[in-house]
Amino acid sequence: MHAEWVTNFSSPWTGMVPIDDTALAVTDTGGPGPCVVYLNGQFASQRYWRRVIAELGSGYRHVTYDMRARGRSMRSAEAASFEAHVGDLGTVLAARGVDRPLLVGWSYGAPVALHWASRNPDHVAGVVSVDGAYPYDFAYAEERIRRLWRRSRWLLPMLSTMGMAGKMSAEQHAQSNIELNEIYAALDPVFDSVTCPVRYVVATGGNLGGDRDEMESMRASLTPVLARNPDIKVSAKVASNHGNMLRKDFRAVADAVRELAGTPRSRGRQSR
Repeated sequence: MHAEWVTNFSSPWTGMVPIDDTALAVTDTGGPGPCVVYLNGQFASQRYWRRVIAELGSGYRHVTYDMRARGRSMRSAEAASFEAHVGDLGTVLAARGVDRPLLVGWSYGAPVALHWASRNPDHVAGVVSVDGAYPYDFAYAEERIRRLWRRSRWLLPMLSTMGMAGKMSAEQHAQSNIELNEIYAALDPVFDSVTCPVRYVVATGGNLGGDRDEMESMRASLTPVLARNPDIKVSAKVASNHGNMLRKDFRAVADAVRELAGTPRSRGRQSR
């Protein structure tokens, strides 16, 4: 095992971790391998990671969970709060006896991982950012965001079951998006304080709520960060767009995990 990895061995476990006014649905495969903790997209559920987990295989310990008011987790008055989600990550790690994991965050999960890593430098081995956590200012988009969620409010119960929305009001969804834009615009000090290795897997093209040019401008905002911090690198730029990359380019995500874990490709790959 790579010398950096410290984890309490455990048996497979699935259950609820209580915290504040809610409980988070957590799945832990257990085992003695390097521990990878997966942080979901903003309104997604842990099932999005199944292809990455299958690709890495049983040589790793995989911990997934649904954020507040997402997936199988319970509703919460703080469901839209970024700080609540950063704090919840620490609670999940403590509940499962995990120290110095590799954090893998897609979209919203990427800045959650980076913020937690910057505040807990002795308790994280590395971060993989899957097309998230770019220092880009979306401040102009606030009214567009509120309009989008107001128009979608009747669809939210159905979207929630599909892992595309939370168990939240339209206003909570909008506030979560707006706060995330503020987090992105203020990421530079976080990049400068992160001391663990960080790898980016970057998508191509547009996304729901952002056209191709806007999304590519967002991704280009990472260039100055790469120039000044040698611990932050791009592992791969993939062909799929933001929403499809965990389905189509899961191998690139798995390769970034292997790179930081110091494990060869053959270690985790399952037979087909």
